[in-house]
Amino acid sequence: MPRTRRCRYPNCHAMVAFPDHYCQQHYEHEAEYLASRQRWARSNDKQYTHKYNTVTRYRNEDKRQQYSFYRTRQWSHLRQQVLERDHYLCAYCKVQGVITPAKTVDHIVPIEFDETLKANIANLAVICGSCHRAKTDWEQSYYGTGQGNELQSVTPINDVSAIVVLMNKE
Repeated sequence: MPRTRRCRYPNCHAMVAFPDHYCQQHYEHEAEYLASRQRWARSNDKQYTHKYNTVTRYRNEDKRQQYSFYRTRQWSHLRQQVLERDHYLCAYCKVQGVITPAKTVDHIVPIEFDETLKANIANLAVICGSCHRAKTDWEQSYYGTGQGNELQSVTPINDVSAIVVLMNKE
């Protein structure tokens, strides 16, 4: 006799054969449930974390130094000052007339491009998740930052509003 378990749908008491989680009546929820489990499955996977750290995060000495900066007391104080200065609001959304709460502090000119600006408070701004993704994509095309890219010799852009215009162009 095959192993069974109860359907995961609320208040459904039907029995389901392994490896399924939902009965025939609620089977359309199966793919969504498996996707949500997969999203959280990697968070505690030590082997995956180790591989990510060695291949991506600490792939060379420059990257190791850049990421170790984010664990210093200096960075935590700078970050807190910038969050309070910008009132925990995304500077990039504010330029577009939108108020978005955020807790991430980003370098306006990436430290991979100009490491001398890493502790400069004028080079830091609060950024929300969606703007951060768009800005990272823009930085990779403009500055050539990121894994597998070659740094470009371009003029650094320090103005958040100019960056927003360029980000939205693409």
